[in-house]
Amino acid sequence: MNIALYFAKRYLFSKKSVNAINIISGISVVGVLVSSASLIVILSFYNGLENLIFSMYSSFTPDLRIEAVQGKGFAMDSLTANTIKRQPGVATYREILQERVLLRYGEAQYIATIKGMTVDNALLAMDTLLDDGHFVLKQGDEQYAVMGARVQGTLGVSLQDDARRIEVFSPRKGVVNSLNPAEEFTMRTIRPAGVLQYQQEFDDLLIVPMDFAREVLGEFEQVSAIEINVGQGLDIAIVQRALGASLGESFVVKNREQQNPTLYKIVRTEKWAVFLIIAFTGMIAIFNIVGSLTMLVIDKKKDISVLMGMGANHSLIRRIFFYEGLLISLIGCVAGLVLGLLFCFSQQVFGWIRFGEGENLVTDVYPVAIRIGDFLLVFLTVLAFSALISSVSSRLSVKQTVRLS
Repeated sequence: MNIALYFAKRYLFSKKSVNAINIISGISVVGVLVSSASLIVILSFYNGLENLIFSMYSSFTPDLRIEAVQGKGFAMDSLTANTIKRQPGVATYREILQERVLLRYGEAQYIATIKGMTVDNALLAMDTLLDDGHFVLKQGDEQYAVMGARVQGTLGVSLQDDARRIEVFSPRKGVVNSLNPAEEFTMRTIRPAGVLQYQQEFDDLLIVPMDFAREVLGEFEQVSAIEINVGQGLDIAIVQRALGASLGESFVVKNREQQNPTLYKIVRTEKWAVFLIIAFTGMIAIFNIVGSLTMLVIDKKKDISVLMGMGANHSLIRRIFFYEGLLISLIGCVAGLVLGLLFCFSQQVFGWIRFGEGENLVTDVYPVAIRIGDFLLVFLTVLAFSALISSVSSRLSVKQTVRLS
């Protein structure tokens, strides 16, 4: 039987001679409860936002992207194509050709990135990313373009005006210092079909069929990248390693995080920065244990004398009040975790908290994602802080009381 823990539980729930001790202990429990619940709620809400952002990003971004290690592009020969096709796990793939171009619509001009891609059935699923129009690149003999929100806003493109086209200009290869400046550029026109939702990753894109991009850029052999969608339920990391080994050192195979490391880093850094801030405020709340233990040691001064008279050493006395502080923190922590869990569940079911009006998002309810790892992290954080503070407080309080007695 752990004698120190037994006395700590008795002291925690027994009636104190001074009512202020109960009040201070209650304040300590409430402080830890609020900080623990806040940590869980904040982490769960950030998880929900992270899932929302990554889902919007992943709807447009392929599972894997093959690029050349050196240079802006590579030749898509039959050997490379067969290597990709025969690779287990590759569901679909499409060729990509990207370059900066000048766009003109009426009197407005804008420098954007043209992204030519081979048309496949997977493009139909991208309609969910549109703010207006349809995600169609080719219909019969007619070619169409889907643009980013910044392109549409800067040029003032109207999808309802069937008579006007977007003019696309690209420097003509091999032509310099021509007497006629118009001969230095290749110009093609294309009809706008849709506008993507506002998102930084594709705001300045003009997505067009591969044939159109090749004509404008004058590039009929090379591609900028190959985008691959992995079969449902398969491990992307395994397919990525297998593709990298099959293609050789001349190519690099990137997953979604490697394609845009900045986005992932920003989202995760914000989450942990907020966690550290809330954890710091929670640590301040745990400092209430110092006052609670100090008052309790003074209140139990006679008990300490009796225990020491019966042979208890200073180590046992310190452990009693150390466990006392630990119990106060853990009761508050567990209650806070339960309260935070209930709040997150209620948000998932009822959607109490919503985004403000005018926010153009796929959902108007603030998303929440509950992860077991967050509960373990909060519990261990509170346990570590409370153990440190309880250890220091019990040592100093008992030492001072024993000296005075």
